[in-house]
Amino acid sequence: MVKYISPDELAAIMRSDKVPMKDYCIVDVRDDDWHGGNIKGSHNSPSNGFLVKVNELVAKTKDVPTVVFHCALSQVRGPQAARIYAETRDAQERGQNPGPGYEVLVLQGGFQDFQAKFRNDSQLVENWKHEVWGYHF
Repeated sequence: MVKYISPDELAAIMRSDKVPMKDYCIVDVRDDDWHGGNIKGSHNSPSNGFLVKVNELVAKTKDVPTVVFHCALSQVRGPQAARIYAETRDAQERGQNPGPGYEVLVLQGGFQDFQAKFRNDSQLVENWKHEVWGYHF
């Protein structure tokens, strides 16, 4: 079962004293639609090659207790990648000395909702381009 995190909850984690890649990791599985902005500090692991690289991602994040996935809307690619990641991490940890528990979350509304709310906050969003998103100021 997929668990979701709201944009506000993710923003609170990012603004806290929690350390990226130690306490949490954000995985952006957008493909070409990644250009135009991203959540600050997120790791881009495009969905079109996710299955090939999931073992590498699990190895890189094996000690990270909270892993948040998203795509543009978090309706297909984000939840699917989260499920594949969790299954792969569980399989790799079976029979080993498992570390502390971990949780896999999906960002509710994806980057679309996150950037709509936080695009002007440089602590949370980077590389944002208004010409990509079509906002008029």
